[in-house]
Amino acid sequence: MRRAYNMGQPVRSKKMADSDLPGGTCTNWTYPAENGRINLMADRIFRLDRRELLTGLGIAALGASLPDIATAQGRLSLKLQAKAGSLALRAGQSETLIWSLQGSPPDPPLRFRRGDELELTLQNDLPVPAVLNWRGLDGVVAAEPLAARPPLASAAKESLVIPWRHAGTLLCDLSLLGGGAARPSRGLPVIVAESEPVAVDRDEMFLIEDWRLRPDGIAIAPGVEPTDTTPLYTVNGLQTPDIAMRARERLRFRFVNGCQRTVIAVKMDGYEVRVMALDSQPAEPFPARNSAIVLAPGGRADAFVDAGETPGTTSPVLLHDGKEARPIARLIVSSEPALRAAALPAAPALPSNGLPAELDLRSAQRFEVTLGGPQGDWVRPADFAGSAAPAFAARAGRTVVLALTNRGVIPTVFHLHGHHFRLLDRLDDGWKPFWLDTLAIDAGQTQRVAFAAEHAGRWLIEVVATDWAAARLVRWYNVA
Repeated sequence: MRRAYNMGQPVRSKKMADSDLPGGTCTNWTYPAENGRINLMADRIFRLDRRELLTGLGIAALGASLPDIATAQGRLSLKLQAKAGSLALRAGQSETLIWSLQGSPPDPPLRFRRGDELELTLQNDLPVPAVLNWRGLDGVVAAEPLAARPPLASAAKESLVIPWRHAGTLLCDLSLLGGGAARPSRGLPVIVAESEPVAVDRDEMFLIEDWRLRPDGIAIAPGVEPTDTTPLYTVNGLQTPDIAMRARERLRFRFVNGCQRTVIAVKMDGYEVRVMALDSQPAEPFPARNSAIVLAPGGRADAFVDAGETPGTTSPVLLHDGKEARPIARLIVSSEPALRAAALPAAPALPSNGLPAELDLRSAQRFEVTLGGPQGDWVRPADFAGSAAPAFAARAGRTVVLALTNRGVIPTVFHLHGHHFRLLDRLDDGWKPFWLDTLAIDAGQTQRVAFAAEHAGRWLIEVVATDWAAARLVRWYNVA
């Protein structure tokens, strides 16, 4: 039983209602009783409009050609380059110029193990300053962009040490300073594997990215008006790749929404998609209703999928962006013999990363944070100054409750650096059975979240409206 604290007494979190959803309020999205699973009440043709989609949460095999990761004195070392590259996005047209990390796409994700320590060196070969922006990296204040680590000048190099304390699916990118840039940039997924064995046969990254192409095939950067452009989506840098599976094989799909401003739903038609983790942290396992997962920009979800029984079966993977559904990949059961004689039983929950089982809401520090509307104290990342007043100041070791109110006219995506949070029930007497670091909040809506302020330091908060031309804005908070 999941427990929360209200006035010092343990209580069961109530049945989840439509209005409790991480991304907003809509009758087409529900939480069933007790298990906290997120359900898509859509028909088989995946009929959703933009508002319904925005009420949700917020294929190359691994090991093909991993980057050079060296080991010295018990510490891993890795060199990354922020560099110009190109990507073929449309057949019959020239490759479009982009900015990326590590090398030419599509790159395999970086892979480490919980407990590893990495010495990371970044070489900035871009003509503009660059800063690494992380999703899922808790408690590493030395890696915190802007608040602790200023942008790296062009042609400069820097190093930092990252301890991988938590297992999960992370994302590293150049997006923080990318609004209105000359080129769009790609994200770099990072996998931190569990120390314990996990009962899957194969681990598959599923990085979804969106692009806005001009008629000449050139992709524009976010923060620029997308007039006369066409949206296009890729999976691991490819258009509609085929994913081969053997009968009765169990795959762990690591879904990453690398889109710039778009909330998406991903549906694996005809398969049970069992969600095991959200935003790099284990969740109480639950089957996604209608095999669909909804992710805010930057959101991640780990899901187990068992291949079908019939060789040669082909099933589409559909993406819905609030306007239309489109196929973005295909699942194909190969003609090879079944991997095992019988289907595997339901998998247990993933090992805990050690986040607190309970949050003391009774004595929590409480703050209101306004998003959208007049910018107020929110600034563009290029204008960030550490001398500005923090959005809030928390005491280390205390529970913090944030009331997040979107005063804007369209949904806004909120991202908390440094800590993961629980989404609270409406009466603050419990929380949902998963952790998040990214949340889509509908226009005019207030959501309350809570986290344990475990990591002292100065940490960023990011917000961006769900519009391609919207500016990314930041503030910071302090834990001491």
